[in-house]
Amino acid sequence: MIKVAFYTLGCKLNFSESSTLARQLSDKGFTQVPFDALPDIYVINTCSVTDNADRKCRKIVRDAMKIAPEAFIAVIGCYAQLKPEEISRIPGVDVVLGAAEKFQLPDLLKSLDKNSPPKIVACDISAAQQYYPSYSVTDRTRSFLKVQDGCDYGCAFCTIPLARGKSRSDTVQNVVSQAETIVQSGSKEIVLTGVNIGDFDNIDGKEQHRFIELIQALEQVKGINRIRISSIEPNLLTEEIISFVAQSDKFVPHFHIPLQSGSDAILKKMRRRYLSELYADRIQTIKGLIPHCCIGADVMVGFPGESEELFLETYNFIRDLPLSYLHAFTYSERPNTLANSFSNGVPKHLRSQRSKILRILSDKKKRAFYHNHLFETHSVLFENDTKHNLIYGFTENYIRVGVPYDPELINKIVDVRLSKVDQSGNMMGQIFELQTNNIIS
Repeated sequence: MIKVAFYTLGCKLNFSESSTLARQLSDKGFTQVPFDALPDIYVINTCSVTDNADRKCRKIVRDAMKIAPEAFIAVIGCYAQLKPEEISRIPGVDVVLGAAEKFQLPDLLKSLDKNSPPKIVACDISAAQQYYPSYSVTDRTRSFLKVQDGCDYGCAFCTIPLARGKSRSDTVQNVVSQAETIVQSGSKEIVLTGVNIGDFDNIDGKEQHRFIELIQALEQVKGINRIRISSIEPNLLTEEIISFVAQSDKFVPHFHIPLQSGSDAILKKMRRRYLSELYADRIQTIKGLIPHCCIGADVMVGFPGESEELFLETYNFIRDLPLSYLHAFTYSERPNTLANSFSNGVPKHLRSQRSKILRILSDKKKRAFYHNHLFETHSVLFENDTKHNLIYGFTENYIRVGVPYDPELINKIVDVRLSKVDQSGNMMGQIFELQTNNIIS
C-alpha cells in the first residue's frame, strides 16, 4: 500500500485538479493520507500568481523533507510549467510535471526511485491543448467543478496564459454528467471554476455552446441545491447571464467580478478588456435585478505607473460602488510579462500601504453589507468549519454565519435569522428550527 499526500496551493481550479488526480491514484491502488502521515509520495500542486506563491512552494518541499526525508516528491501546477528548472534545483524534488503532463502523474509514478538529478517532464505551453475534466469531492459540502481552462486574454501582468495555455472548454454534456456525479457524493453546492469561465465556448459536434447555455443546462440537474459562479470577467458577464441568475432556483446571488483598477489609464495599460464605465454598469445592473446580491472584486495595487492620483481614482471608484468585499493584492514583477518591461515602478512600501488601505475599505464594505441584512432569515449551508464552540456556514448570498456548535448541522441547509454582527465583523445567527428538531436538509 503506497501512501500519497497532496498539498494544493492557489485557486479553486487547482483544488479540483488535485482531487481528480487523487481519485485516479486511488483507482490504481494508492492510498491518500494527510501531509504529516509519513507518506511515500508528496504531490505539490503549485500556483504562481505572485512571488509569495513561489516561496510557499519551496517551503512546502522543505516541510515535506523534514517529515519524510525518503519520500518521492512530485511538483505540478503553474509554477512547475513556468519555472521547471528552478524547481528542479530545490533539494528533495524528484519530478517536475508541466501543464500538459500533470494528468500523466498516475502512470509516471510507476517508479518511485529518488531521482538525481530530478526529472523534468514539461513541454512548451503551446502543446497544452487537451482539456482535462476535473472536480473536487473531498469536501462533502461544496464541490469545485472545472468547466474551462487556459486564457487568451494576455493581460500585461499575468502569467496564466504562459502557465496553462490557450482557452479551452469541456462540453455541456460532460459538465452536466460530472454535476450529476457530484450530486451522488452528497455535496449540496457546486462552484463552477476555471481560468476564464465566461469564455466557455465549446463546439460539440456542429453546435457551439456559450456560458449562458451551460448554466441553463446545469439548472436542470436534479439533486443539487446551489450552484455558485466563481470569478467571471465583467466584459463576459452579460445582462442575459445576470437576468438568468436573478430568476434561477439553483444559481445563488453572488458574483465575483475582477476589477484590478478603477482608473481607466491603468486598465488600458494592463490591457484589460473593459473600462470603469462598463464595470460600474455591470454592478448597477446586478443590484437593480438582485438587490441582495453579494458582489466581490479583485483589485491590484502598485501596477507600474500607478501614481497617488490614479490610486485615489481607484479608491474613490470602489468606495462609491455597492461592492460587498474586495480581494486586494499588490502587483509583483513576473518574468516574460509585458508589465515587467514597464518603467515607473511603484516602490514596494507604497504597494503595501495601498493594499492595506483597500483592505480597510473592504472591511467597511463587508460590515455594511452584513448590517444591511441583519434580522433577515436566510438559508445557510453549514460546513465542517468550527471555532470557539461555533459552527459556520454561508448564506446563499455569501454571508458567513456562526451559530452554537452542533455536529448534526454539517452539510445541512438550515433557515437562520441573522441576529448580530460582532466586534470582529462576524455574523451571528439563530436557528429556530432546532427547537423542534426540524432541520431543513
